[in-house]
Amino acid sequence: MDSTALSRRSLVVLGALLLAACVAYPVAPYPPGPSAFDRSWDAALGAAADAGVQVQSADRASGRIAGTKGGAAVAIDVQTRADGRIQVAFNAPDSKQSNPSLADQLSQAYNHRMGR
Repeated sequence: MDSTALSRRSLVVLGALLLAACVAYPVAPYPPGPSAFDRSWDAALGAAADAGVQVQSADRASGRIAGTKGGAAVAIDVQTRADGRIQVAFNAPDSKQSNPSLADQLSQAYNHRMGR
């Protein structure tokens, strides 16, 4: 056997050994993150705190957060729409706060917490 044939055979054996040493493992699943509703709910509660609203009740099942600021009633509604998107509404009709209004301040705080 000449040295060229021996070299080829050695390369084939070496290649087979290298391929045998390669192992592919399945990708580990990532744990699911919070749902869109949960992220929105948490951001709405945080926005209320950021704006200085005294939260009196927070009912996740109904999607309603109620509180007061400066004697004015505040309502925040977090609802899942039929198309799966989340709708968040801020309502503070009796607030005397202006520029920005309390509802606008809540909306800005919410958007900031959502990374918008």
